[in-house]
Amino acid sequence: MQIMPLGDCALRVEFGKVIDRATHARIQAACEALRAAAVPGVQELVPAYTTLTIHYDPAAVAAAGAPTDDLGGWLGLRINQVLERAPKSLKSRARVVTIPVCYGGEFGPDLEKIATRAKLAAAEVVRRHTKQEYWVAMVGFAPGFAYLAGLPPELATPRLAKPRASVAVGSVGIAGMQTGIYPLATPGGWNLIGRTPSRLFFPEQTPPTLLQAGDRVNFRSVSREEFAKLEAGA
Repeated sequence: MQIMPLGDCALRVEFGKVIDRATHARIQAACEALRAAAVPGVQELVPAYTTLTIHYDPAAVAAAGAPTDDLGGWLGLRINQVLERAPKSLKSRARVVTIPVCYGGEFGPDLEKIATRAKLAAAEVVRRHTKQEYWVAMVGFAPGFAYLAGLPPELATPRLAKPRASVAVGSVGIAGMQTGIYPLATPGGWNLIGRTPSRLFFPEQTPPTLLQAGDRVNFRSVSREEFAKLEAGA
């Protein structure tokens, strides 16, 4: 574990180089420990695949007794003390969220391409995509866009050579070893395999996103008819 400065009001903690469940569990446990410790000046925790970024208020850190010429170093020592005592994984069970998806057709124009690349039938791609349980490694790119780790290796597919100018809200895609859901209509280069009627971004709420880092995610295949009913009730 390494703690290093990131600009003038953030620190980055690196937990390793490998994206896996063990590293993810350590990062989530670190977040929980830091929230409980209420370290002076810490404003926001941003978990990623192998790192945790800690944003802080320099004025609040100085008010807590840090020397003005070494705010980051003073804060880093206190964060290190908390993390050294933190467990390797969370004590509480992660939240599990099920996402309904209508696969293929106009909702998933790249499904057949992925199936051909994997030498599988499209229906088998759907079966394998829905059979797996994923975990939210981080949220970024767009508000509520969750990067989901745990994709079956045989479904891994490179990003599109030319991104689409617009991807519909709710689109479910694959890029490399990740799967994810577009919470807003944005440009994007992921291979689209389906679409969900579930809403992922709620700017009027706190927190504003359906999925949070650390959540577990399952996909459930639905028909076009069920999609329409769920969308109407969303």
